[in-house]
Amino acid sequence: MAQAKTKKVKVTAGGEKHVVYKKTTKKGEGKVGNIMVNHPTKDKGQWDTIDLTAKGRAKTIKQGVADTKRWHRENPYPKSKMAKGGSTPAWTRKEGKNPEGGLNAKGVASYRRANPGSKLKTAVTTKPSKLDPDSKSAKRRKSFCSRMSGMKKKLTSSKTANDPNSRINKSLRKWNC
Repeated sequence: MAQAKTKKVKVTAGGEKHVVYKKTTKKGEGKVGNIMVNHPTKDKGQWDTIDLTAKGRAKTIKQGVADTKRWHRENPYPKSKMAKGGSTPAWTRKEGKNPEGGLNAKGVASYRRANPGSKLKTAVTTKPSKLDPDSKSAKRRKSFCSRMSGMKKKLTSSKTANDPNSRINKSLRKWNC
C-alpha cells in the first residue's frame, strides 16, 4: 500500500517563514494526523515544532495556516526589535553611528524610542581643559572614560585594542579620554 504524499504549505508570517503540515509518522513531537507548524527559533537553522491540533486550534492545514498568521498578527515583534518598515533601529545601523565614534543625534533618538525611560545622551566632546571640573558634564566624561578604558583592557582582543579604527577607540577619542 503506497503512502499518500504529505502536503506541506509554506507560510510567511511575522517576517519569518513557517511550514504547516499534517503529521504522517510517529517520529518526533505530536500524534499522527495532527496539524504541525515548524516555527524558526532565534538560532538560525533551528526550528520549533508546534502541534496546533493539541493546542485545540487547527484540524486542517488551511486552519493551521490561518492560525499561524493570526498568532503573528496578535503577537507582533516588540517595537524595540523592529522599527516601522521591518528594519532595525537606527542606533544599530550605520546612519545612527557617528563616523568619529559613538552615536549621532539620530542614533540617540532611535535608542530612546526603542528603550523608553532611557537617559542616553550624546558624547561630551568639550576639551577637558575647557570644562569646569565640578560640572555634570565633566563628571559624566570622567565616568565614561574610566568605564570604557576598563572595558577596552578587559573585554577586547589585542587586535581591537590596538586598532585606531575600532568603535571603542573612536569613542574614547571622541570623549577626549
